[in-house]
Amino acid sequence: MKTTNSLALVLAIALGSTAAGCTAADPSSMAGDDDGGDTGGGGGGGGDDQPLKPLDATGKYAMHSTFDLATNMPGTAGTVVNTIIAATDDGDDPTRWLVDQIIAQLPDGTIKSALNLGKSFVVGYLNQRLLNLAPDFLSTMVLVGHDFGDIAKHFGLNETLELTRSGTGYTAVHTITGAHFKIGNQEGDYLLASYHLPNVVVSNVAVTMDATGQLTIAGHNVSLAYGKLLRLGLDAAIIPLIDSSAHSLNELIAHKIDCTAVGNAIGDAIGFGASTFKTACAAGISAGANVMYSKIDAIDGTALAFGLTGTARGQDKNNDRTIDAIQTGAWAGTLSYGSTPTPLAPSTFFGERM
Repeated sequence: MKTTNSLALVLAIALGSTAAGCTAADPSSMAGDDDGGDTGGGGGGGGDDQPLKPLDATGKYAMHSTFDLATNMPGTAGTVVNTIIAATDDGDDPTRWLVDQIIAQLPDGTIKSALNLGKSFVVGYLNQRLLNLAPDFLSTMVLVGHDFGDIAKHFGLNETLELTRSGTGYTAVHTITGAHFKIGNQEGDYLLASYHLPNVVVSNVAVTMDATGQLTIAGHNVSLAYGKLLRLGLDAAIIPLIDSSAHSLNELIAHKIDCTAVGNAIGDAIGFGASTFKTACAAGISAGANVMYSKIDAIDGTALAFGLTGTARGQDKNNDRTIDAIQTGAWAGTLSYGSTPTPLAPSTFFGERM
């Protein structure tokens, strides 16, 4: 029994030593195995050392740009703002503005002459009754002027940027498809096509991207019908926020002035013509609004031209070596209204693959 047990112990020790030798190989043998693996070029490690596929920006991106025009607003746009707030900027406005519109609509004759002669008295008489005749007109027009000034100076553009490979770089089509307006804490996007306005398309824009994803958009000119954009902002963004049932200045002002009451009050002041003044009031409101619109439309006698160059960072979000987003974009260049360009204030953009 002792012999058997001793033999079993010797065998166990021998087998254990053999197993240990298998699991803990000679370091020199390990080195030789590694050398052989490297020269063979196989395995995952060899694959990881392969060069990465170059980043690719080919495709179409939905872009959003924000421009700050506060420091170099075209002068005509400033005139427009002044025209709109002219109905509120004197001590006896908006009554005087309203009376002026009524007088302009009256035919030559006794009634018009009488109102002209008694204009100051009538304005004072109406002012005393303003809360009954047009309780919200003054505050409404002040708000319109303020909001219009905001969208005239700060506005956004919705765009697409479509990149096609061209040699070692890209050729882009930069398209303006809509406007973005922010009024107070309210924001909205407005497609040009929805308001019967054409997209603005600029083709053959050179774009380069380096190995790190840094994008450079070459200089190109974007010409906008600035007046049409401002009118879109006024009718579609500003006015509905003030009065959801109004979609034009004509409707907004008409909702704020009781022309029947105004006609009767003027008739009481000068002794006759109440029904005539009521009719002239309604016509005057429409004419006054149209004067404001004509000032906006006149802006487009000259195009507002952006001379843009851009830089941005292309971002590959899922590591497939294809750019998914355009981040930290910055526009630089000039802004021209007429013959004299001015530097464009710092403006930003970003985009997402469509």
